[in-house]
Amino acid sequence: MSPATRHRASTAPVEFRDLRWAIAASQHRSLRQAAETLNIKQSTLSRRLRNLECKLGSTLFERTNGGTRPTIEGQEFLDAARRVVGEADAMTARLKTRSRGESGRLTIGIHTSLSAGNLRATLLEHRHRFPDVDRQLVDGSRDHLISDLASSAVDVAFVVEPNPKWSDRSLLLWSERVVAALPANHPLAGRDGVHWGELRRESLLMSQRGPGPEFLKLLISKLGSSDPCLLLRHDVVLDRLLSLVGVGWGILLILESATGAVYPGVTFREVHDAEGPTRLSFRAYWRQANCNPSLGPFLDLLRERYPDLSGDAGAG
Repeated sequence: MSPATRHRASTAPVEFRDLRWAIAASQHRSLRQAAETLNIKQSTLSRRLRNLECKLGSTLFERTNGGTRPTIEGQEFLDAARRVVGEADAMTARLKTRSRGESGRLTIGIHTSLSAGNLRATLLEHRHRFPDVDRQLVDGSRDHLISDLASSAVDVAFVVEPNPKWSDRSLLLWSERVVAALPANHPLAGRDGVHWGELRRESLLMSQRGPGPEFLKLLISKLGSSDPCLLLRHDVVLDRLLSLVGVGWGILLILESATGAVYPGVTFREVHDAEGPTRLSFRAYWRQANCNPSLGPFLDLLRERYPDLSGDAGAG
């Protein structure tokens, strides 16, 4: 390119495709091989590279019988072009994985322990399938989680059913046995199971978090009294309550998913009624209008692991 041509650089923008083609030409050092790789005619590639040089007002390639080699200016341009193309490709890949729900953030409301059980297994499987998704867990009571769900503070919530306050989407999942956490030296700890009637007049630790309110309703329904036991209410997390059980402060009702950890001085026994072990069912709740791409694959995993056979209209 002549010195006069250098000063007549075009104001037309450089196309992204030109960057890729220039990089291909530098990699192959042959316009014929580069054109074959790009699946275009050699004459088309040659014309585009000359147009690019005209736009830049600079010679990017030396063309000889031995091939095509970048000039010093061309090498500087190609180094910058590789950075631009690399960043664009990385951004495109990130957006694609995000749109498929393979990355991004998923906020999950939980209502039960993760020391064992189905929720723990589900989260582990989701992490295995989608390692680039950032899972944020939010703990709370049923009403708190449903409120967070309605305000879009969480994407999906796992809550004991039924929940008459929710009219959007839900999916019936698993059920868990109700378990009594007993001091190891308590007389009931020597039984294979505990019957609801045997909890009357016992001191029961009651959490204001998680399924604590549901346990109270269940206790009242089973014992037929609005004040069936000495209730010791605490606003602390589950592991602190189980530690209190271990030092003899009282009995704690939990779900079987909380029995995966060992606490000194604590024994777990199923709670039975006349029909056998008492169970509580869980549902996943979410908003149909939620546009988070990470939610769809997570719901697909739930449907795969826990196919809903209830046939109710609320399941989605």
